[in-house]
Amino acid sequence: MTETKNTVPLWLAVAITVCLSLPFGIWLGVYCLPIWASFIVWAEYFALGAKPAALKVMVPAYILGVVVAEIIMTAYALLSNVLGGTKLYTPTDLALFVACFVGFCFFIYAMKWFPVTQVGTLPFFNGISMGLAVYFTGAFVKPFGTDIDPNLLPAIAAVGAILAGLLGAFLGWFNVVILFPRPIQGVVEGHQPTAA
Repeated sequence: MTETKNTVPLWLAVAITVCLSLPFGIWLGVYCLPIWASFIVWAEYFALGAKPAALKVMVPAYILGVVVAEIIMTAYALLSNVLGGTKLYTPTDLALFVACFVGFCFFIYAMKWFPVTQVGTLPFFNGISMGLAVYFTGAFVKPFGTDIDPNLLPAIAAVGAILAGLLGAFLGWFNVVILFPRPIQGVVEGHQPTAA
């Protein structure tokens, strides 16, 4: 393996990458993405080795996690309709507990059948958490208006979380590319260069 040295320092590459991401969170009006979710996925890229090959695991595992969150939150919305005013303490809390308990039991158990969740456990769980976070914060509802059917809110949140996640995957890749890593001359693997 060849040792490399960055041409651009990490601190500068990160600052450039952050500035590149900002328009997606502030310039798109009602279509602004929740770029905090992008930053989570960007960090995943580094946690998984900061190599393009990581994207082959990261992206599908993250998207699958978001879909799991969408399914569970859709079950919650539908169960809220069925249970009506039944509650433990606040409205719809019983429906939320039931949907989360049953949904997470099923989907976490099912991880053993999906190879991408076994090698991509971190992005899978981050996909779930970002799907839930976008849903509970309503961070991507504006493009769809205020009179949206509550049963569709999980799907809307999933769209926002997936778009933000894809942006994050790009940001991670871009951040490494603009470091312009170059091989260190005169260094052979396992040997230290000698002083002249």
